[in-house]
Amino acid sequence: MKVLVTRPAEQAAEWVQRLRERGVDAVALPLIGINPAPDASAVHAAWATVGDMRLVVFVSPNAVEQFFALRPAAHAWPACVLAGSPGPGTTRALLALGVPPAAIVEPAADAAQFDSESLWAQLAGRDWAGRAVLIVRGDGGRDWLAQTLREHGARVGHVAAYQRAAPSLDAAGRALLAAALAAPAQHLWFFSSSEAIDHLADAAPGADWSAAQAIATHPRIAERAMALGVGTVRRTRPEFGAVLACLQSLAASNLP
Repeated sequence: MKVLVTRPAEQAAEWVQRLRERGVDAVALPLIGINPAPDASAVHAAWATVGDMRLVVFVSPNAVEQFFALRPAAHAWPACVLAGSPGPGTTRALLALGVPPAAIVEPAADAAQFDSESLWAQLAGRDWAGRAVLIVRGDGGRDWLAQTLREHGARVGHVAAYQRAAPSLDAAGRALLAAALAAPAQHLWFFSSSEAIDHLADAAPGADWSAAQAIATHPRIAERAMALGVGTVRRTRPEFGAVLACLQSLAASNLP
């Protein structure tokens, strides 16, 4: 099966490379576009206050990359400020941009899911009364972690470091989508975002998804894929080893 990686372009390319190195026939079909911050001045203002924060939470690798793209020159990450990450991809992005490992708070390596709830499990034991927290995200998103921190006394603000958008499929992307619809048994969708599934539905209105196969990296994403009508949906943790094991299991089950 050809694995269709639907993450935003930069992360999709990274996943495709890693999967191909392990013998998986993977190809990028990004279903979320990432645009720069809607208000760069707001990001510059946020950088000016980073040193006053107890915690800065980055909701995704894109949040890290777009926020740090507007970092003031020679601005090192303050040693006293924690950087919250919901999972390994975001952590890798933080490390690559110079955030010290000791400053990063992330879910336990064996967490059932990599999400805000699992990150909170690592933050819950700290005193948040009166502490300043900044959440770096796209234009909108879940407010569960912000609300939970507020309920524990934190002062929480947000900054939009990027904008999500519908994908702009080129000729190759449209051909790949058509091939996946025409031969669903030969393709496997790799979903890591419910929004990507929404964009897929918009890109192929009226399509029959009953014979399609997919893996999803969170229960909410799996539910959205099933709501679209995808016939076979397997859930897996978003960690690379778990995804690879799931793909290998699916490949073995499809052998004649």
